Amino acid sequence: MKKFFAAFALVLVASTLLNFVIHGVLLKPLYQQSAQLMRDEADSGAHAMFLLVGFVFFSLGFVWIYARGVETKPWVGQGLRYGIAVWLIATVSRYSIYYAIQPWPAHVVLMQIGYELVATLVLGLGVAVVYRS
Repeated sequence: MKKFFAAFALVLVASTLLNFVIHGVLLKPLYQQSAQLMRDEADSGAHAMFLLVGFVFFSLGFVWIYARGVETKPWVGQGLRYGIAVWLIATVSRYSIYYAIQPWPAHVVLMQIGYELVATLVLGLGVAVVYRS
């Protein structure tokens, strides 16, 4: 249980920071070009708590699934494979669906998917470090 809570805390903090860097810094100028698809700053601020709630649930699920499937294999490979699997399920599928529904520019969607690959690899390695033997 100690490893679970340590990994949860790590993933929660890291995913929050990584998402801020990706979406709040790196992609912000691109998002501003499609502002009509986004909440304005005041409305975003009013809904900020939902970001934290989302990060909490993501982190719980991320660690729970890893903890149930961890094997006695090299932790680096496991962490990277897990990061790729989560990226496919949580990122590639989500942004592909958003692209089909909302008129996002293709290059923005590809950048979202690319940056989040890096993030999920980092998160996968992070949880693998905590659970390594």
